Amino acid sequence: QVHLVESGGDLVQPGGSLRLSCAASGSIGGINVMGWYRRAPGKERELVALLTNGGSTNYADSVKGRFTISRDNSKNTGYLQMNSLKPEDTAVYFCNMQVRPIFGGDPRDYWGRGTQVTVSS
Repeated sequence: QVHLVESGGDLVQPGGSLRLSCAASGSIGGINVMGWYRRAPGKERELVALLTNGGSTNYADSVKGRFTISRDNSKNTGYLQMNSLKPEDTAVYFCNMQVRPIFGGDPRDYWGRGTQVTVSS
């Protein structure tokens, strides 16, 4: 079993910055794709950023140039650096990882429970 725990969400003023973390623990052989998603009030969950094992990234148009996804494989931890935050970035942010089992087998998707980001003056 693998558990993901997000942290770093907070109330921040427009123009501010936050760094979200996603720590994975459990039977982890390795991490393939890591992603950050968000769900704003009254809206569907949407992709924010993806990072593959090979280092390729993909960002939602709304966050390009402001957000940066990264990971530390030695710590099984992913990050989302968010700069120039806007009120429309307000949402619950979720971490997703495709994890390879430690003893082999097919990769599985895991989700964290989310962390609240509120951008408001």
